[in-house]
Formats: sequence, structure tokens, C-alpha cells
Amino acid sequence: MAKSPQLNNMAKKSEIIVKNVSIRTMKVNGTDYLCITDIAKQKNEVEPKDVVKNWMRQKNTLEYLGLWERLHNPAFKGVEFNPLLAEAGSNSFTMSPSRWVELTAAKGERLVKLNQIAIQQMRVLNDNEGRKLLK
Repeated sequence: MAKSPQLNNMAKKSEIIVKNVSIRTMKVNGTDYLCITDIAKQKNEVEPKDVVKNWMRQKNTLEYLGLWERLHNPAFKGVEFNPLLAEAGSNSFTMSPSRWVELTAAKGERLVKLNQIAIQQMRVLNDNEGRKLLK
């Protein structure tokens, strides 16, 4: 999927170093975003997307995502969500960010909130010894 030219013009790209690993960042309209794939590379350099998918297939992750969507997204497809939750955690269950959005009509606000939480966690991991901290 191509990014809109407007987003590319407004985005300021940078990086931070956390535990000797480079994490790409991007600031769009005053909001900082982290590359979750770069974070996942700490667990699996070859297939970081698998780390993200494994996190998303856990029942507690889906419970959190579903609760947030129910509270903040009137278009959330709860009927489609319930079978996902019932299957979550089983060996045959798979989930990805794109599948989640497609099946549940998830909104971008959830991603912004999750990103804010990730930034707070990254600040804790980062130190002041010559490394760039997010403001």
C-alpha cells in the first residue's frame, strides 16, 4: 500500500538506539511513532513479523484490543470479534495487524494509543549516555 504524498511531506524520520539496536521513528503531526518491526527484530532478526503475529494471537492481547475498540470505536464489529477471541491462543489461530483491521473495522486511534504506550516503554529502556531520547 502506497503512503499518501501528504503524509510523506509531514513526516520527520529519525531513529533511536535502545540496547544497541536501532529503532526507526517517525513524527507525524506532533505524534511520535516507533517501528514495531525494528523492536521485534531483537527477538527474531530473520522474521520479525512472526514476533508481531505471535503477540497478536495471544488471548490477553486480543482481549485488550477488543475492549479498547468497544469503548472507542462505534463501528467496531463485535460479532466478528467474538469468534476470534474464542480461537485466540490455540495452535491453529493466526492474527496480523492487517487481518485485525479487516475483520473488526478497527480504527487508527487504537494504534496511536498503543504507540504512545510503546514510546513510554522505550524511554524506560533508553538511557542518557549519548543516546537520543524521544521528547
